Parts: sequence; structure tokens; C-alpha cells
Amino acid sequence: MSASHIISYEPATGAEVWRGRIGDVDEIVTRARRAWPAWAAQPLSNRMELVRRFANEVRRETEKLAELIARETGKPMWEARTEVESVINKVEISIRAYAERTAQRKLDNAMQGTSAVRHKPHGVLAVLGPFNFPAHLPNGHIVPALIAGNVVVFKPSEKTPATGELLAQCFHRAGISAAVVQVLIGGPAEGQALVAHDGIDGVLFTGSAHTGIAINRKLSARPDKIVALEMGGNNPVVVWDTPKVTDAAALVIQSAFTSSGQRCSAARRMIVKASMYDAVVSEVKRLADRLIVGAPFDEPAPFMGPVIDNAAADGLTESFLYLMSHGGKAIKHMVRLRDDLPFLSPAIIDTTAVKDRPDVELFGPMLQVIRVDDLDQAIAEANNTRFGLSAALVGGTPQDYNRFWANIRAGVVNWNRPTTGAPSSAPFGGIGLSGNHRPAAFYAADYCAYPVTSTEMEQPRAVIGVGLKVEK
Repeated sequence: MSASHIISYEPATGAEVWRGRIGDVDEIVTRARRAWPAWAAQPLSNRMELVRRFANEVRRETEKLAELIARETGKPMWEARTEVESVINKVEISIRAYAERTAQRKLDNAMQGTSAVRHKPHGVLAVLGPFNFPAHLPNGHIVPALIAGNVVVFKPSEKTPATGELLAQCFHRAGISAAVVQVLIGGPAEGQALVAHDGIDGVLFTGSAHTGIAINRKLSARPDKIVALEMGGNNPVVVWDTPKVTDAAALVIQSAFTSSGQRCSAARRMIVKASMYDAVVSEVKRLADRLIVGAPFDEPAPFMGPVIDNAAADGLTESFLYLMSHGGKAIKHMVRLRDDLPFLSPAIIDTTAVKDRPDVELFGPMLQVIRVDDLDQAIAEANNTRFGLSAALVGGTPQDYNRFWANIRAGVVNWNRPTTGAPSSAPFGGIGLSGNHRPAAFYAADYCAYPVTSTEMEQPRAVIGVGLKVEK
């Protein structure tokens, strides 16, 4: 990043992917404010048709967009293609969600006329996107916001601006004005200026708790602005009694190491029953040893790519050493596979003996293992975090799962599925430091429009039946 430009680099090679000028926040917000009335005045059916055309544009660009995502994030090509598919699918899901969550309702009430509930857009919404799903996650805010009648200023992560720009071009080619969806290229300073701008009516954010808390604090005196925060987690996967140890281990690997552990819903902690410990840990390690770590276009296809950059790789290596020096026992060491590039081997460390385990989101391929004796202890350990995004129980009886579900503090709770499994047709979000009770995915419609309640009659009709002096 220079004083006037953002430069994006490929994590897997260090090569430059893209560079672009840093945007002018005032100019972009002013343009958005001018564009909003005409966009909001369009019939809902028009806006829906335009986002459907956007899905077709993305379909046409599938391979190009997937390649760009793979290059810019380092994720394997198979995973980048899955992300593009999610972008396309989000359109019909969002149309259905708008109809279900924010439908117009009218109720006739005889002498009292009609009561109605309709929804209005907020205005100009800022969407701040993360680097790990640079198309799918911001798109999950943008499409519902547009359907509801908002205009969008989208600031992609400074680590993945090229993907953000191509996504916006697909909106524009679909016939949605370049003033209705604008991209703000920039770093943290531009993000802060956008959040604080008087011309913004709300902020839809996906990213770290640190940044989300800063946004919340900045807007704490502005209850008029809608703020939706999705901020990751220190997620537990609890492994309990099961004869299917190989399947359990595969679910743990998927939870911890998909996307190189760079998912907000990734498992950071495996809490395992003492009697299952040896069998489960050895099987998880055996599978982790077999995972291919490589560049996006390698053959055979890797399971994991690099983490996003060298700073992230350095931080994760330091965290592993910190846990080791405070009582952690390495089960599988974190190895820096290339000195000059951010490729890391998946790491597993037993932190049962670590006192005051740091309650942080270590955003990468590192799994902490904690041994417990009974399910109550497992649930208490799983809840031993300020976060509350996702949690999974692997194994156990239906009664165990009922107890787990009832007592676990998380917005996504799974049984014999990975922590990362959440259907798009359901709400997605968490409690504690994981969010501010505005879940995204299917419930994104809720924060993209506000309800307006009306009682209506075609002619004025009223009498005052009490408290009047008698006319003389």
C-alpha cells in the first residue's frame, strides 16, 4: 500500500495481482446519496430482476472470478469455485428471504379501517468485506440491501480489492447503476472515514472482533444508524462417545483446517472425552499429516492453501510458540513450509495444562486440544470464551446433544457436522463478541429495511365521545 494506491499480492507466489487508486470517501458517499431516491423509488420487481441479471453476469464470469479469488486469497481453485457458486445462489435466497422476512401485510379492521406493515430502506449502507470470502460474504450484505432499496458503498478488504472490483463490475454490467453499487478502495483509514461519515445510514461489517468493536464504539452515540456486526469466534468442537472415530476425525479436520483455518466458523478448540482422547487425537493427527498444502492451481489439488500473508503466518507461529512455552504439548508442530511465503502446515497442540488459555481468535490452521472427563465439564469448557459463533458436538447420544444444544452459547450449533456447516437458507450469526444480535444470511433482510406500521382509512372519521362540555 502506497500513499495513493492499494497493491494486492498473491499469497502463494508473492506476485502483484492488482493495484488501484485509493478512493475519495466524500465524493463516493455524495454520489451514493444522490443516487438513492431514484433507486428506492423503483418497483421492487425491477430491483429483483436486476439482481437476477447480476447472478447471470457472475455465472458468465465464473471461471475468471474463481481464478481471481484463488490468486488473491491463496485458497485452492476448488474452494474458489464453491465461493462463486455461493454468490450466484445468494440472489434467489435473498429474494425469498425478503418476501418471507419483510413482506407487506394488510389487515382489515372494519370500523377502524386498515392496518398495514410495510418496510422502507435505510438509505446509503456501507458494506465492509473480509479477505477470506472476498466475494461471498460482502455479497451476502449487498444483494439483500439492494433488493430492499438501499444503495451500497462497498469497501473490500485492502488484501482482496481486485475481487471486490470485479464483483462490482458484475453489478454494473447487469444494469445496476455505478452510483448504486460503488467500490471504495482503501485501507483502515478509508474504512474509518466511511463508518464515521454523516452521509452513511448504516454499516454492515464482517471481520475481526477488534475492528467490529471499534465500529460499535464509533457509532455508539448514533442509534439512528443500523449496525450489523459479524465478528468470528473461538469455536469449540466437542468429541464424545462414538465408534466412528475416523468419521469424527474427518469432521474435526474439516472444522479446523478448511480454508487454512481462515473461517470465522472454524474450530479453534477440540474438547475431547478422556476415554476417547488417544483414539481421536491419533486419528486427527494421522489425517492432518496427509493434508496437502499447496498453491491454488497445483495438481493434485491441495486441501489447504497459504494463509493470507507473511504477517499472519508470523503471528500464528508466534502464538504456537507462546502456547508451547506456557504448558502446551505439541501433537503436530506448526511448520513454516517456505521462509518467504505464508504456507503453514496444520498444527495441533494440547493446551489442557495451559493456565488462562488466551481467549482469542487465532485465524489460521491451529487446533488446540483440551481433555475433559464428563459432558458438563465439556460444555463449561466450550463456553469458556467471550465469543459465541459456532459449536459442534461429534458423537454422543440424542440426549447428549439435547443437553449440549440447550446449554451451549453459540448462534450455530451442529451435531455430527463440522462447525463450518451453516445453510444459506438459515440465519448466520453469533452472540458475545461474535456479533450484535443481527444475524446475516437468510436474516440479512431484517437489517436492510425497517418496518413501518400504518392504520389507514379512506375518509376521516372520528368523534370525541367523552370529556366534552355540553354545547349550549
